[in-house]
Amino acid sequence: MSNQLYNIMVPVDFSGKNKWAIGKAMELANTFHCNIHFVHIHHKPVIPFIPVDKTEFTPYESTADLHECRKKLEALKSSYSNQLCGDGKIEISVLQGTPRKMLPMYIKQYEMDLVVTGLSKFNLLHRIISSVSISRLVRKTNIPVLAVRSSGLISHFKKIVLPLYNDIPLRSIKMATMLGRHFKSTVYLVSLRQNEPGQANILSNTLEVIQSLSTIPVQSIFLEGKNLAKSTLEFSKKINADLIMVNPVKEFRLPGLWNRLTNKLLSYGSTIPVITMEQKPTDPSN
Repeated sequence: MSNQLYNIMVPVDFSGKNKWAIGKAMELANTFHCNIHFVHIHHKPVIPFIPVDKTEFTPYESTADLHECRKKLEALKSSYSNQLCGDGKIEISVLQGTPRKMLPMYIKQYEMDLVVTGLSKFNLLHRIISSVSISRLVRKTNIPVLAVRSSGLISHFKKIVLPLYNDIPLRSIKMATMLGRHFKSTVYLVSLRQNEPGQANILSNTLEVIQSLSTIPVQSIFLEGKNLAKSTLEFSKKINADLIMVNPVKEFRLPGLWNRLTNKLLSYGSTIPVITMEQKPTDPSN
């Protein structure tokens, strides 16, 4: 992973939650002097088992819709351009297809370094669907996804929490140290006490790696509890953390039957921004 951000993508669906993502993306772009890409995927899902009049979706209608989406993106770009400092610029794109297919394609083609997505407050169905798509997008592209809701618009990342499971997360370490240098952060390495002694070695080794890369302050802390995601979230709230960094594996999902059924990532139970990132190389066959 690079020590610099060059391109940040914000998926835009013109809903209220977009402003949380755009606000955080603007902050990062001004810090790293990088580009922001507003990307809208125009997709009209067809509900299974319900007959659809094929004349309903004509080429003309599709072209008109794409043109209207383009106008909305241009207006969005115009409203935020004066807030962008340095050498960065705002790019806009309208793509036709499914988000599942088109977002990874765009990320790879234009070499995105980070995706910032906004989380809705109350739409339960959207939260279920999105929790799956965040995990899928991370696994398919190997690019970090930062999830932000309205309470996450803090203009800094002073306290970064990095929970450890069963290995040294090198990609998360590089991301944490990069952000830490720019925001003058403290990184908190946390793990469950019940997993000692193996976790003690992972904590100490991870601490050594961070100290070899940067002089940013680091603290190692053992947490009580049986679920890493829950204990991490409780600790993060206690210290008023600004960012949590997790891996999209089951250990970073919240406990409870409903959370297991909906594959609920920690990011969807957190009012604190969460970066989800894959630690292993992406399998091209996925």
